[in-house]
Amino acid sequence: MSERILLVDDEPAVLDGYRRILHKEFALHTAVGAGEALEAIAVTRDDPFAVIVSDLRMPEMDGVQFLSRVRVVSPDTVRIALTGQADIHTAVSAVNEGSLFRFLTKPCEKEVLAKALTAGIVQYRLVVAEKELLEKTLHGSITVLTEVLSLVNPAAFSRAIRIRRYVQHVARKLQLEAAWRFDVAAMMSQLGCVTLDTETLEAIYAGQRLSPEEQLRVDAHPGVAAKLLSNIPRLEPVARMIAQQDSILASGLTKKNEPADAVTLGAQILKVALSYDQLRNSRNSHQESLSRLRLRPEQFDRTVVDTLEDLEMDDHRVEVKSCRISDLECDMILQEDVRTNNGLLVVAKGQTISYPLLIRLRNFWQRKAIAAEIVVHIPRGTAEEPAKEQGKTAATAGAQ
Repeated sequence: MSERILLVDDEPAVLDGYRRILHKEFALHTAVGAGEALEAIAVTRDDPFAVIVSDLRMPEMDGVQFLSRVRVVSPDTVRIALTGQADIHTAVSAVNEGSLFRFLTKPCEKEVLAKALTAGIVQYRLVVAEKELLEKTLHGSITVLTEVLSLVNPAAFSRAIRIRRYVQHVARKLQLEAAWRFDVAAMMSQLGCVTLDTETLEAIYAGQRLSPEEQLRVDAHPGVAAKLLSNIPRLEPVARMIAQQDSILASGLTKKNEPADAVTLGAQILKVALSYDQLRNSRNSHQESLSRLRLRPEQFDRTVVDTLEDLEMDDHRVEVKSCRISDLECDMILQEDVRTNNGLLVVAKGQTISYPLLIRLRNFWQRKAIAAEIVVHIPRGTAEEPAKEQGKTAATAGAQ
């Protein structure tokens, strides 16, 4: 079997014995003690061990502590404990703290150990396959929802793009784990705006006063998005972040700036990002916007606000030019709103051109409903040739 197995024991002679009886059937690696094993795991983080078998009685760090660490640093790895001390207390601790797949006792016959390793590899394959399927399903679902939002409500999508940029910056500065959850929450934070008309959204983003009826509909949009996302497995925490994005909440950060509650923290990050974006749209400068947020510590966590201090330094260098619709390519960024001849918003400023959007723009242009040229950003360092080929394909499809 090609999957790698790590055997851990504080006695080199025991490890040599494992190698002699199992090396023909399995891809074995050994480590003397927990410290050496953790170093091996760190080095192979991008290609984790499928199974780790550890003795429980080791000096400095025993097997229970070691396997508990493995559970954190390599959660997909299947964990098996092997010990000569078959007492109930040790077994219970190992199972509860290390989430063990098997608990074997010494001396362990070759056939028993080989069967356990084979079963562990099968379990690892199942875990990895399920994880890959879920990731692809989630990515596909988010991609579809994002494209629908960009076509149905370009103003909301444009804001979501900006919010995502702010949230990604905050996540990097705070070095948050599982940053994809905050990224998805940002992209989907405006999904509920599909229930709002374009005029209402433009009024919101311009800071105009709304009627009581309009304000009620606007206040409801986070709940709409949360309800839609709650139907997708593994996105329940993201849905709760979005539902609470306008709430007055604790920051979700401990005194050491470590996340205490991912949902609460995600909601607070969204709240800061959305308010910062509103202030910038109301023609406040970067520093003025941050100053206003800092004046309201009961609403906005200071640590989260401070992470935006160097936000503008994150801007990628871009080339700006006027481009004909027929020459547009994927990954270009719109520098101006695209509207029909009668003023209907087709695509909002700041949106990255995707394949479906390119088709949409070409269709409007062919009907002579929009201008033949628009101003775009061209990010430097992007792969231009693939984009050109995709643009040519889109042009051909749009002309058919």
